[in-house]
Amino acid sequence: MTTRFRARKQKIIEQLDAPDGEYHDLSPKGSVDAPIRDLIGDINGLEGLVTTSSCSGRISVFLEGRKAETEAAEPAPESDQSRAGPGGKGGGGTWLFISHSPVEATSTPDFMSKFSMEMVTGAEERRPGASYRYIHLKFEPMILHILSASLDHAQRMLTAALTAGFRESGAVSLGSTKMRESNPMVAVRSAGYSFDSIIGYQNEDEHNIALVDEKYLQTLVGIANQRFKINTDRIDRFRNALLEIYQPVTSITTGSSKPDWEDADVRKQRKREEGLARQQAMQNQGSPDTKNTSEVTIVENINGILS
Repeated sequence: MTTRFRARKQKIIEQLDAPDGEYHDLSPKGSVDAPIRDLIGDINGLEGLVTTSSCSGRISVFLEGRKAETEAAEPAPESDQSRAGPGGKGGGGTWLFISHSPVEATSTPDFMSKFSMEMVTGAEERRPGASYRYIHLKFEPMILHILSASLDHAQRMLTAALTAGFRESGAVSLGSTKMRESNPMVAVRSAGYSFDSIIGYQNEDEHNIALVDEKYLQTLVGIANQRFKINTDRIDRFRNALLEIYQPVTSITTGSSKPDWEDADVRKQRKREEGLARQQAMQNQGSPDTKNTSEVTIVENINGILS
């Protein structure tokens, strides 16, 4: 493992270990999401891997940024603020709501106010113009970016990700640099169960107007909550797959006292001995005369096999 990678990993670990009041990242929340904090710790505890960014999965309501004018106009001066890019990002877009866990509905749910929107009755008010900023309700699954020390480490991470169902995972920076180092960046992600639904818009008076009713919002939130369960299951499978790749037989995941790794022939011999011991124990249990000496008989049989 290169000294350069070790230095980068050490710096990231020190940042993550900072007290909550001092740590801050570029995510809307500004810190590591609680649902995957243990997963981040597991990954960073493995040799040759370190996380650089993460999101545990979220349901969000997002107001698009300012849109470019639809009609031809004079070029804007360089000092003008940026415009929204594809998907409404940039240009002053605003998060109206974010949750990294399922959203619980009360006995009288009011997602309309929770998402900072209002209903109007006039038909004309519910016909947004082309330049209006739309409001999106989204569900986005977990995404991780992991820096790896080598192609081998990146391959292990990708194998675990694909096995767990994160089928859009991939790696970049696979080629060596001028310093003859290759530190691929692996993205663990899956877009198959994400969704994005337009639920409203912002009018000229900067009021957030709903295009759907409360019942429809409840339906979307219910779907998002179901996706959270899929997301949690895949995260668990990913964690187990990754730990198994790095530690084929580990007491951390199985609670067993077996050795961390066994040669195939040694494992075969151990399984045979365990099977013979179980068979002998069952025979002894059925015989009153030998019931008190069953443990001695098992030990003698095993010693005979090993000799």
